[in-house]
Amino acid sequence: MKVLETERLLIRHIHLGDAQFVIDLLNSRGWLDNIGDRNVKTIADAERYMRKKMIPDYEKSGFGMYGVESKSEEKLIGFSGLVDRPGLEGIDLGFAFLEEYQGMGFAFEANKAIVAHAKDLGVKLLKAITLPSNISSRNLLEKLGFQLIKEFYMEKDPELLCLYQYSL
Repeated sequence: MKVLETERLLIRHIHLGDAQFVIDLLNSRGWLDNIGDRNVKTIADAERYMRKKMIPDYEKSGFGMYGVESKSEEKLIGFSGLVDRPGLEGIDLGFAFLEEYQGMGFAFEANKAIVAHAKDLGVKLLKAITLPSNISSRNLLEKLGFQLIKEFYMEKDPELLCLYQYSL
C-alpha cells in the first residue's frame, strides 16, 4: 500500500513479496556495521522478520518501517519509517539504504517526507538513534533538523548510541 510519494520515490508498506530485498538490505555492509546482524539469511527468515518486526506495526501504530522504492527503477532501494521503539520515549525515525543508492539524496528525500508524514499523524516529538561512528546518518539527521541530545546506552544494548530529537 502506498503511503507517500516524492519526486523520485514511492514510499509504501513492506509485504512478503519483498523478502529478497529484506535479505539483501539486512545483510549489506552498512546494515551489519551500523545496525547489527538480524540473522536473516533465507526467504523464510525474511518473511518471519517482516511478520514479526515490520508488518504488525502498520495496524498497531498506524505507521511503521516503509519500503522506499525508486520510481525510475521500480525497485526497493531502502527502508525509512517511524517506529514506536520500546525503551525510547517518542517515535523513532529509522532508515537504511542499499550502498549503491547512498550519497544520491534519496535518504534525505524519503526522510523529509516521513518527517512531514509524522507531523500529519499528530506526532509531536521524533527521536533517532545511531552509532557515534555513523557519520553519514548523523549528518543526514542534522540536515533534517534533528538535534543531538546525548550519547547513551539503551537497555540490553552494549553499544554507545547518539540520541537525536526533533520537535514537530
